[in-house]
Amino acid sequence: MSSPAGDRPKVVSKLPGSLRQTLKVRAAQHGVEIQTAVEQGINAWCNLAASLGTVDTRGADSFATFLPDGLWDTFRETTADRGVSLIQGLAQSVQLWLDTNPAPDIERPEISRRIVVCNQKGGVGKTAITAGTGEAMAEDSNALHPVRIAKQLAAASGEEGPLEVENLPGLGLRVLLVDFDPQCHLTNQLGATPLPMTGDSLTNHMAGDPKGDLRDLVVSVEEDTFGGRLHLLPACNDAFLLDVRLSAVRAREAALERALAPLEADYDVIIVDCPPSLGLSMDAAAYYGRRRDGEAPGQSGALIVVQAEDSSADAYELLTTQFEDLRGDLAIVIDYLGIVVNLYDGRRGYIATSSLQGWVDIKDPRVVGLVGDLKEQKEAVRVKRPLLSYAPRSQQAVAMRALAREIS
Repeated sequence: MSSPAGDRPKVVSKLPGSLRQTLKVRAAQHGVEIQTAVEQGINAWCNLAASLGTVDTRGADSFATFLPDGLWDTFRETTADRGVSLIQGLAQSVQLWLDTNPAPDIERPEISRRIVVCNQKGGVGKTAITAGTGEAMAEDSNALHPVRIAKQLAAASGEEGPLEVENLPGLGLRVLLVDFDPQCHLTNQLGATPLPMTGDSLTNHMAGDPKGDLRDLVVSVEEDTFGGRLHLLPACNDAFLLDVRLSAVRAREAALERALAPLEADYDVIIVDCPPSLGLSMDAAAYYGRRRDGEAPGQSGALIVVQAEDSSADAYELLTTQFEDLRGDLAIVIDYLGIVVNLYDGRRGYIATSSLQGWVDIKDPRVVGLVGDLKEQKEAVRVKRPLLSYAPRSQQAVAMRALAREIS
């Protein structure tokens, strides 16, 4: 036993690495401190009539924690009475806590969430935000990932301070990314192949001329990393003709919803990467993201990606005007999930910092993400890999996880 920390003395023993890692994740899943979990486990173990089955402690190495005064002495006496080593007793105590505190079930929405990532200005990074948000939502819930703390999201200061992070379990959601842009940027960035013009496509399904089951077009994204929870509906260049084809479709605003409806039962979240357009395709995307009957506010809606410069502000005004017109014409509710300021670099001076402050000052919709202009995203695009598997601990990856939690 070493010097006390507060009113809890520090104790040092040994624990197998796999058990220690599982404890760390499970404690985070339940929102408790590791020392609290160990305390509860030791108390429960000491109160048992007899020790549990033997736990494999081969390869155990140093493990330290803080326990209430006197608990370690009680634990030592109990291990002696039961004829087991301190290491074995601690391993059984931790295993007992894990067995009585199983991993919580993933909270799945009753209605599949629909997130429309948009801005009619090109080059703001809608595709990167679409991919990064989806990847963050699909990460393993039985592993810890670095996340930027929420209070830093809308920091309007131009000062670049140290990035504070905390390790949290992944959200573990089933996510479908929809490449709705005829330029196929999302498809290419994730290493998939655009759909051929001669085959089936989302455009055909929206135009009422399908050539098969839309589900057959969906591909899985890096199953080793995302465990089959992240899927992509690739784009096709025929989407350049979508507005023309939609002009002849009845109730064309609902065309995207009709096309994607058969897929919704398979996913918790569907994220649509929209083209830089204010045409009929954007109307269909906005309608798809509207609030449905029985759906809570803020579950679905528009996520607007901007940059800290003046032209993004002009594009934002055009986009929100289009949304307001749709709200009035179709009597629907379209929620703003927030604004993401992307590709931010405070070193660019007054234009960047003052523009960021302008976005923060809007308040409704509020800034829900601030993503820096760093090299890792560009590198991930070059090698055609998801950012969160290519550079999972990068500042951009950390910011994507924070964004995903801000809008969840």
